[in-house]
Amino acid sequence: MNHLKPGHLLLAAAALSAPGTVAAQDPFEIQVYEYETVPKGRWDLETHFNYIFRGTTAPEGTVAPTQHQTHLTFELTRGITANFEMAGYLVLAYRPGAGADVVGYRFRPRVAVPRTWHWPVDVSLAAEVGFPKKQFEAASSTLEIRPIIEKRFGPWQVDLNPVLGRAISGPGSDDGWDFEPGVRIGVTTSPKLDLSLEYYGAVGPVDGWLPRAEQVHQFFLGWDYQVGQNIIWNVGIGRGMTDAGNKSVFKMRLGWLF
Repeated sequence: MNHLKPGHLLLAAAALSAPGTVAAQDPFEIQVYEYETVPKGRWDLETHFNYIFRGTTAPEGTVAPTQHQTHLTFELTRGITANFEMAGYLVLAYRPGAGADVVGYRFRPRVAVPRTWHWPVDVSLAAEVGFPKKQFEAASSTLEIRPIIEKRFGPWQVDLNPVLGRAISGPGSDDGWDFEPGVRIGVTTSPKLDLSLEYYGAVGPVDGWLPRAEQVHQFFLGWDYQVGQNIIWNVGIGRGMTDAGNKSVFKMRLGWLF
């Protein structure tokens, strides 16, 4: 995803939840997507770095505890047309006592509704297929459908990501879709700096939410800073509001459009 324009306030961002038997917010790419796709014929390289200060401390089936894990994800996106992009991901992790490991691979097409259609909100749609290792997620392949709805109000910008996710093979593949909403409220404070508050949730199946104690509700505070004309640096600190998932997370993202 390219967020290479000045203006997305990271006053707070919601976090990630641990991968387990219940589908949860992504602990490797902690991001609320914005509307715009990568321009046609250009590349966008995003590097995601996340560290979990306080996470899960016991295994959940084959999934390892997340506490003190370090995550590194490389996301390379190509603009195919003015409103369509394709991305690939290499996901890595470091676990205390286990060392560095390849978590898996992902692929994601995304299409945007052209602004020339004059819709009242900006809309794009992404679909992501992932192939994680069992130490990081129970399912052997996953599918995520992510609508992106965006509206700007002067210096303020609101982005909604009502995400649907499911396992498509392996454990949980018969369980259907889980609802994992994400929200970002940003404000541009200068030509180079945006502050934002982000929320990430994982509430369980769409046809019957989990009890509140088992849901994930996390918030991040942070900023987006335009280092150069085509380079954006994002930093955020997140906290979980329930005992489910990760409790305290640092995230950082560097995006380079070329």
